[in-house]
Amino acid sequence: MEDFPKYERICKESEIQSLFQKGAGFSSYPYRVVFLVRPVGDKPVTCRLLLSVSKKRFHHAIKRNRVKRLVREAWRKNKAKLYEICHRDTISLDVALVYNATVIHSYESMLDKTAKAVNELIKRYETSLQTPH
Repeated sequence: MEDFPKYERICKESEIQSLFQKGAGFSSYPYRVVFLVRPVGDKPVTCRLLLSVSKKRFHHAIKRNRVKRLVREAWRKNKAKLYEICHRDTISLDVALVYNATVIHSYESMLDKTAKAVNELIKRYETSLQTPH
């Protein structure tokens, strides 16, 4: 998993609404993470990302774009674990990362915090499998 292609991004308004309405969420500083497990059907297994950085916290576009670049790179480095689970269980996963911090963390810090968020996401997914619906 070396790149971050277009098919791994959530772009459609209807899919975004579905993610936030039906998905489960949790906080893992500096993120609010919302995720939704989708059945694969006839489409390939994917793990898609929606990234949001608020204008309220970062007024200047240059800072918002910097945060998004850092988060996308940290996600790209950490998504392999999620793909393993998606392939194992033949599911697709939609994930929204909403950046809530008011400061721009360093790349190393962002990498570490994203890894923690991904691990928490895996733990929550595994727990949801064990609980009866």
